[in-house]
Amino acid sequence: MSLSFFLLLLFFPFSLSQTPPRGLLINCGAHSAAQFDNRTWLPDSGFISSGSPKTVTTPVLFPTLHTLRSFPRQVKKHCYNIPVYRGAKYLVRTTYFYAGVNGADHPSPPVFDQILDGTLWSVVNTTRDYSDGNSSFYEGLFLAQGKIMSLCIGSNTYTDSDPFISALEFLILEGSLYNTSDFTKYGLALVARHSFGYSGPPIRYPDDLFDRVWEPFGQSNSTQASTDNVSVSGFWNLPPAKIFETRIGSDQLETLQLRWPTASLPSSNSKYYYIALYFADDTAGSRIFNISVNGITYYHNLNVIPSGVVVFASQWPLSGPTTITLTPAASSSLGPLINAGEVFDVLPLGGRTLTRDVIALEKVKQSLRNPPLDWNGDPCMPRQYSWTGISCSEGPRIRVVTLNLTSMDLSGSLSPFVANMTALTNIWLGNNSLSGQIPDLSSLKILETLHLEDNQFSGEIPSSLGDISSLQEVFLQNNNLTGQIPANLIGKPGLDIRTSGNNFLSPPAS
Repeated sequence: MSLSFFLLLLFFPFSLSQTPPRGLLINCGAHSAAQFDNRTWLPDSGFISSGSPKTVTTPVLFPTLHTLRSFPRQVKKHCYNIPVYRGAKYLVRTTYFYAGVNGADHPSPPVFDQILDGTLWSVVNTTRDYSDGNSSFYEGLFLAQGKIMSLCIGSNTYTDSDPFISALEFLILEGSLYNTSDFTKYGLALVARHSFGYSGPPIRYPDDLFDRVWEPFGQSNSTQASTDNVSVSGFWNLPPAKIFETRIGSDQLETLQLRWPTASLPSSNSKYYYIALYFADDTAGSRIFNISVNGITYYHNLNVIPSGVVVFASQWPLSGPTTITLTPAASSSLGPLINAGEVFDVLPLGGRTLTRDVIALEKVKQSLRNPPLDWNGDPCMPRQYSWTGISCSEGPRIRVVTLNLTSMDLSGSLSPFVANMTALTNIWLGNNSLSGQIPDLSSLKILETLHLEDNQFSGEIPSSLGDISSLQEVFLQNNNLTGQIPANLIGKPGLDIRTSGNNFLSPPAS
């Protein structure tokens, strides 16, 4: 195993005001903006074009749970497009409260996927929380690699009723937070974040300046702590000072075992987790102990001091149940303690379609009057959620290689931006109601097939088609094309060209 260990006592210059975290708060299904806890929540209609807003009739604990947006499960992907600052690190949080909106035939919440850009983030299963009368939230840390991030709801094979979402948050994190992770390759999906020994309501903003959620985790050996000397402003990952007010542990020289996180983690040889454990103590005496996770040494001879320490590993293998063991060192006069902890799933990013192709497809979408309903989010990724009619290349540079919308009852025109997708080998748009002129496709140097038959294209056939040496099939029959068939297409070796049913000045050569 290749593991990374860090013990950091950092006091770098840093200033944070008590202003709310920057970013967007979106109240899904709401019709107007509203203020909750002195923060503005926006309606979601400006960020998504599909789904239906619905109102929850059961009592809710927080105002944003009064509404939600529901999505027809027959469409495989529905996406929010969120404007972001490229290069900024974002905490993304999704919240779900079902409230039985799919009717009496579906008393349990649907199970579906959530997708961030081109990465399958997680399966959304809120069944247990909903049976307890609670909402569910999912939290992840992601880098904005462009000016838009997409959060998509995907109808997977488990879904037997319409998926939904209640709230969506995109909050900007300080660049130093969790920065031992390479966010160009990985995201972090929250598994657990707890304040140990604490039994109150979840700790959030304004205690946590980034509105992270620290949930209570009390045990019989929980105690109050006196940690006035903790310098949070210089503390790695900038946790809230409130998490150091309680702890699990004692002054007795005895081993402390903590089953945490409480849920059993998926068994996989390739799963890695980011673990951060937080400690502080100003009790007279020494508090030195060893930390192991599932019997493997995590840190040796940790000396807990009044100003606080954090120990973390950016990639640690875990599976099944997890036990953290704190064992007093021989030199310690006091037993071990722990104040808080975070565990994230290290999530390999699924890749993104080349920006050039994404922009071109958006232009194609705009030129169609009725594009496929799932043309949202990343066109190629995740693979199981690629756009209808799109196939893409393998490897790190993901390109669109086929556009196949045959017999999709499409109308509108074919945007000339289609020629910017220079990896295209096949265009199949036959048997639709597309009109307008055929654009110049000469930049598609590896195009092999062009099927535009049985449409309403007009104007002349671009002579530049004859310059594409790779062309094998050009099917243009049954349109409203005029003029003459370009000479460089007639008799072109290896080319099957079909043009019957048009209004040409002269018939094609046989």
